[in-house]
Parts: sequence; structure tokens; C-alpha cells
Amino acid sequence: MTTPRTEHLVLPGVLTAEQADATVAGVRAIQREDGAIPWFPGHHLDPWDHTEAAMALDAAGEHEAAARAYGWLQRHQNQDGSWYAAYRDGDAEQPVDRSRETNFCAYPTVGVWHHYLATGDEGFLDRMWPMVYASVEFVLLHQLPGGQIGWKREAPEAGGAPVTDALLTGSSSIHHALRCALAIADEREEPQPDWELATGALEHAIDHHPERFLDKSHYSMDWYYPILGGAVTGARATARIAERWDEFVVPGLGVRCVLPNPWVTGGESCELALALWAMGESDRALDVLQSIAHLRADDGMYWTGYVFEGNRAMWPEERTTWTAGSLLLAVAALGGDEATTAVFGGERLPRGLAPDCC
Repeated sequence: MTTPRTEHLVLPGVLTAEQADATVAGVRAIQREDGAIPWFPGHHLDPWDHTEAAMALDAAGEHEAAARAYGWLQRHQNQDGSWYAAYRDGDAEQPVDRSRETNFCAYPTVGVWHHYLATGDEGFLDRMWPMVYASVEFVLLHQLPGGQIGWKREAPEAGGAPVTDALLTGSSSIHHALRCALAIADEREEPQPDWELATGALEHAIDHHPERFLDKSHYSMDWYYPILGGAVTGARATARIAERWDEFVVPGLGVRCVLPNPWVTGGESCELALALWAMGESDRALDVLQSIAHLRADDGMYWTGYVFEGNRAMWPEERTTWTAGSLLLAVAALGGDEATTAVFGGERLPRGLAPDCC
């Protein structure tokens, strides 16, 4: 049975107490002793998905395991504040992609704030502050005059140049991370006015200037991520979801990853549910989470996606820690977990300073 600290992970039609325990255990089983959380055994680790899984562990009360995950990040941060895009099986000595994606480098800040809210561990926040500061400074080196963030820096062997193209999904996630970074700075009483300006400029670009980003509108993430990242709220969020709901949501199956492919994915479905919850639409969020029950495997983990035409099969044949993690976080939000609702609800996160011009 679940303990009182995990009772918020029980949600009708989504997780029973036993199922919640099995999913948490599945993520724990894949985590390495050094704290690394690869996608699945033998596959690679990337900093974003590693952090998502760590946050799910905190939501489940597995605080020691989550702390080990953040310790892995701290030990293996590059001198410039970044992390590489991928490490073979979580082995920091075996990076398989040495480019540095700004979104990947920003997201650990969300996890650090979430862990602090879940545990109240001020010593942890003190230890993580140099890591957070360095990663935010690295990311903001890639902010362009229009406020958007270039999506990566090439690998050293490819010249190491910054890429100036910006991705709406990535920049929206960075916006969320910057707000968490500002919350950490406020908690430590170390104001960061440059970060406030950068956050405001980025929010303005996301909400009002889609032309500043590469057109990836056939991906569902570009549809909901400006809401999930907190840049688009209120009536604008409601209108944005309504505009493309029928294109991306497949009733009873979940959310398409990319149009026109007949492929629903668990991660995108859970992220949309989080965005809907943040908008105050918990009933629709629950419907979306219930619709992906067919992705659950016998071991408590979740298949990445399902092709619902043609051969009608789970594809790819992988059950990832980040898919399970996104499910646990969405359930925790709907269940009222205080740290998770604070991080994804956003009401208590600083907003940054709006730019003076358009």
C-alpha cells in the first residue's frame, strides 16, 4: 500500500496504490548507484529527462534517490555551466553527443527548486546554487536580441559555435526554468536583475512573436508548451488549446506527437495534462491521463508511444523513465502534491521584468 506521502499518486482510472508503487519502483530500478537515470538500461541519459525522472522520485517521496540524481548533475557539469546532450547509459565518461542544448542545460534548475520545496533542505539548495548559477549563465549566453534562446551550441569537434535558431518548445521550457532560478535566487536573497530582464524578454517573445522561432507547429509540444512553461496564460491559453485540440488529441488513445503521423505518445499526453491542470481544467487533464492506460506495461513502466493505424503496435519498443516520470508528475499535480503544484502551477514563481518595447 502507498504511504501517506504517496497517497496523492492514486488517481481513479490512472493509478491504483499498487500501480503507483510499481511505477516508482520501475524508475528506481533503472537509476544507477551513482545517481544517473538513463532512459532505460543500456540507453543514454540526457540532462532534461534525467531531471524529469528525478522530480518524479521526489513526488513519490523518494528524496534520497532524487538527491543522488542531482548530485550526478553537479559532479558532471562542464566548466562552462553546461552538460552534454547525451551520455551512454548515464556514464559521464562516455558522452555520445557533445553538443550542449540550452533547454537540457536549463531544466535541472526546475528540479532543484522542486526538490527544495519537497524537502525543505536548505543545505541542498546551498550546495546546488553554484550549479544553478553556472547553468543559467550558460543558457543566457544564447539569448538573442528578440528574447528567444538559441537552441544549442555545437560539439567542440564541430567547432563549438552557438546555433542561433530558436525552438518554441525549448524556449518555453527555459522560461519555466528561469522562473525557478529566480525563485531560488529570491530564497537565497541573491537578486539577479539580469535574469529578471532575460525572463521577461523571453516571455514576451513566446507570447507575442512566434515568427522568432523555427516553425515546428506540426509538433504537439509547440502547441501546449508555451502554456506548460508559464508564458501563455488565461484567455490566451484557453484559445490556444481550443484552436488545435481536434488535430492533436485522439479520444481514448492520447496525444499525437507529430502531425500527420498516427502515433500517440505518453510523454506528450502527460505534459498536455499538466498544462490543462495549470489552466484549471483538471477534468480534461484527467481524461487525457486515463486515455493512455493502454501504454502501461506489466512492469509498471510505460511504452513511449502507440501507432494506431496500420500495424497498430507499441513503438518504439522502449519503456522510458521519463515517460513514467511525466505520468507521475501529472498525477502528483492533480493529487495536490505541494511541491509539484508550486512548480507547475507557477503562481508563486517570479515572472521577470517585461521589456519596454515590442
